[in-house]
Amino acid sequence: MPRIDGPQRGEGLQAVAMALLILEHLARQRGDVGVTELARALETTKSRIHRHLRTLLEAGYIVQAQERYRIGHRLVTLGRAVSENFDLATVAREEMRALRDQVGQTVVLSRAEPAGAVVLATLPGQDMIEISAKSGALMALHCTAQGKLTLAHADAPLRERVLLSRLDLRTPHTITDPEQLRQELEQIRAQGWATAAEESLVGVNALAAPIFEGGGGMVGAIALLGSIQFIPRQPAAALIRAVQGAAARISARLGQVLDSDRR
Repeated sequence: MPRIDGPQRGEGLQAVAMALLILEHLARQRGDVGVTELARALETTKSRIHRHLRTLLEAGYIVQAQERYRIGHRLVTLGRAVSENFDLATVAREEMRALRDQVGQTVVLSRAEPAGAVVLATLPGQDMIEISAKSGALMALHCTAQGKLTLAHADAPLRERVLLSRLDLRTPHTITDPEQLRQELEQIRAQGWATAAEESLVGVNALAAPIFEGGGGMVGAIALLGSIQFIPRQPAAALIRAVQGAAARISARLGQVLDSDRR
């Protein structure tokens, strides 16, 4: 293979970068996108966008409908293959074990879904009495730490639909007032962590932090689960830092740009 040096190599890298930006932009849109909109969003010329669109069309990564474009099946297939080989539970395994060893409490990993937080993996704590969560269990959006994180980072229509629905009373501490829950969700987004002290089960609390993928969307959460004796309603700062640190490192492995990288 011939070696590419100098300006030619730089131009090639720029072309790859622009093609990826186009694909990312198209993937985030719900409908077809025109050339003018793409050029404006990516701050470049329509002629440059046209060149890259032709290449992506020929490769099958996008499809064209009249003068508008959207993601093609080849890219969808590629995304599924990557997802299957980049399992969240596998990526998070080391951080789960490190967090459990650090604080001694049960660690739960969940995936964010519109219906709630799905438990992917649980690592039992080191106490004599074990409090755990079953793999595959669906944690409610309004009364669990993982669920409230999911709801706080969900699209506005889903969040409003849940807030306007019937909020089941699981314990005397469950929040069933939509406005009170709305305010807590805003606080959760701002502080970057959530708890649900005795809201789903009396005597039990969880402290969870969100996990983000490379595009910035929340894909899951890592949480400590245990007795309210060890995870109080207002968790200690050290516990919060431990959970947020684990979530941030998992996010980094998933491609999330951390705040320190932006500075």
